[in-house]
Amino acid sequence: MKVVGIIAEYNPFHNGHLWHLEQARKMSGHQAVVAVMSGNFVQRGEPALLDKWARAQMAVRAGVDLVLELPTVFAVRSAENFAAAGIRLLSSLGVVDTVSFGAEHPEVAALTTWAKSIDNQQTVGLLKQGLDAGELYAAALGKALIKQTGLKPEIINAPNNILAVEYIRAIARFAPSLKPVPVFRREAAYHDTTVEGTIASATAIRQELQSSPSGAIHAYQALPAASASILEATIRDGRGPVFYRDFEQMVLSRLRTSLLADLEQLPDVSEGLHYKIKYSALQATTLEELFEQSKSKRYSRTRLQRIVIHALLGSRKDQIRFFDDTGPRYARVLAFNDCGRTLLRQIRSTAAIPVITKTTQYLNSASRDAKPLSGLEAMLAVDTLATDLYVLARPNPKWRRGGLDFCTSPQYLSSQPTSV
Repeated sequence: MKVVGIIAEYNPFHNGHLWHLEQARKMSGHQAVVAVMSGNFVQRGEPALLDKWARAQMAVRAGVDLVLELPTVFAVRSAENFAAAGIRLLSSLGVVDTVSFGAEHPEVAALTTWAKSIDNQQTVGLLKQGLDAGELYAAALGKALIKQTGLKPEIINAPNNILAVEYIRAIARFAPSLKPVPVFRREAAYHDTTVEGTIASATAIRQELQSSPSGAIHAYQALPAASASILEATIRDGRGPVFYRDFEQMVLSRLRTSLLADLEQLPDVSEGLHYKIKYSALQATTLEELFEQSKSKRYSRTRLQRIVIHALLGSRKDQIRFFDDTGPRYARVLAFNDCGRTLLRQIRSTAAIPVITKTTQYLNSASRDAKPLSGLEAMLAVDTLATDLYVLARPNPKWRRGGLDFCTSPQYLSSQPTSV
């Protein structure tokens, strides 16, 4: 069976994702699709709208055959680390030969030129000049690349192009046998904030749902029928949606009670930022105030959001460096269909890492806190802790109990793909 891999967040799974899924299968000519998906916290340093099992169910109902979780230690990271971990996980399965991703300008040659230019000496020198002048990393790198490659600014500054380039860089470094298949991003832009048709950005969908979870008519029209049904059921039961504002008291209390030395060891914290975060946490009464008081030219809001999530999870720089060196230590199954079941049997004989369908075979609630952990156990412990914290923000207290990772099985769903 020929398999194409996708790295995604599906936050939530919308018609644009369905378009990409259909094009990925068509352009690659492959029979099966494996998606590596962020868990309960996502790359921008935010909680996912719905929990990982609901979003995995959306994906399988739409036609993805197998959904695996991208470990949290990689999901809440910069584009470079996020992409590298996703590629390494797909490669480690031993069955994927093609990786597909969205891009505003899906020309492999241009994206590859960009990818090769990032690490050359001239680009690094120009980047350093920009950083020394006080520019944000992304802005400084963009200017350096425009000068070095001659590519147009609209190509360099497009958000999905940036992630696409990181996938190509990761393929070159970790899995050179994988073939990249970029797909044109259809209609809605990544940062669009309004829903104006059947294709909309995930950002726009989330914003409309935040304004009116039960009455977001336009948001629902941008979702496949199965996704809309799952979203409706989740809202009705009070298991979602979940937004950053729901973590406000949790975040402020965590930061106010943290030692400066601990804040200094958070991933992405440098140049005395821990002092600013600590002071802002004492002065701020809302998350908006916290981010406004803490951000600067050097530290974007997205980077601050990731730092805050790492503070909640208790992440440390040395731990993250270790995980970056090893890469994903397991492939944890969230959902699958009939084709996915067949694929899982194949993966179990080809994968270079364990395939986890029952968490307690590798970690349980007692061992998580009672003994020194191996690398695999420590990585898995972060995933389980992320869920324990995430559920505290659910609207209905009935659904806030912890330990779900230890008692929730992968979802088997027998269904036919839907179309836009």
